[in-house]
Amino acid sequence: MVNPTQKRIGIIGGGQLAWMLGLAARDVGITVVVQTPNATDSAVTIADEVIYAPIDDLAATQALGQKVDVITFENEFVDLVGLQRLADTGVCFRPSLSSLTPLLDKLDQRQFLASLGLPVPKFVGADHVSTIAGLTQKFQFPVVIKARRHGYDGQGTFVIKDAGAWDVFWQAHPDFKPFLVEAFVPFRCELGMMAARSTSGEIALHPLVETQQENQVCRRVIAPAKASLEMITQAQAMAATLLEALDFVGILGIEFFLTDADQLLINEIAPRTHNSGHYTIEACHTSQFAQHLLAITGRGLGNPGLQSPAAVMINLLGFETATSDYGEKRQTLSQIPQATVHWYGKTQAYPGRKLGHVTVLLHNQEPETMTKTLSQIESIWYS
Repeated sequence: MVNPTQKRIGIIGGGQLAWMLGLAARDVGITVVVQTPNATDSAVTIADEVIYAPIDDLAATQALGQKVDVITFENEFVDLVGLQRLADTGVCFRPSLSSLTPLLDKLDQRQFLASLGLPVPKFVGADHVSTIAGLTQKFQFPVVIKARRHGYDGQGTFVIKDAGAWDVFWQAHPDFKPFLVEAFVPFRCELGMMAARSTSGEIALHPLVETQQENQVCRRVIAPAKASLEMITQAQAMAATLLEALDFVGILGIEFFLTDADQLLINEIAPRTHNSGHYTIEACHTSQFAQHLLAITGRGLGNPGLQSPAAVMINLLGFETATSDYGEKRQTLSQIPQATVHWYGKTQAYPGRKLGHVTVLLHNQEPETMTKTLSQIESIWYS
């Protein structure tokens, strides 16, 4: 168990997730050392110390381990085999490498979830359906092809509508093994939940929220989701089962599909803080970032509940290729009642890049109120 009097954590990765984690660490007196390659990375501005190195530089991570009590991760693009050599020498990683192992490869993740009896879309390794004949025995078009590693924000995900598109894809990607194939799910909506577990096994679950994607990138989050008590209870049970089976310490994000038949399917697991949980900074008693810190430093977890009747979070996505801090737009957004603007310090914009987010606390859960607020923010940002 981490010595709570030492309060030193290392973060591998220096983007906006590490930045927000570092801001939360300041509030509870935790020292942060970041391993990241660039002085312009977001987390550099809040770190107590920085080791400038690529996130897969094991020598740098070994040096990081000598400076801190526990190391955590901003993203899941890590070398588990290399890190295990450091863990064998006593470097403490939370979440543990063993809990990450079933999650980093999407095919492994699907197989692990299925082994727990958790509902997922129908899937198979792409090399098992490499021909149209093999495919049509298992799936109907459209199907979804996903990269097994290093895919996020829609990268590495391809919707294949017909046999012609299937042939074109594999002509461009002759190696089947790095991909999995899934049934296309005609979902009613997408839902998300941040779920945390401490070193003592305590579990805390943030509210179930609705996430709205465009071009496979999260654009809006509505908290709480409009869902029945039965649906919320089912999602909570899935989260608890997953955390316990992994012996997970820290916070993870769970993405769900809600089908037209009211079936809840797990889409993906992100073993870290997650974009769909940014609303928790203002809207919940304990944010996803504070909760993760409490978990990995061996403390009791905080109250994950909402402290406002409702909230919406809108990602400020790049809409042009430009060099700008969009100060005027941010100032206008900040004048919306109960709005908080988070800017990630990125001055280089390009379409789809996450430049910041806005969270607005609401006095009620009326759909009209939420729609009006979302439209107001997006009309300001994208005008």
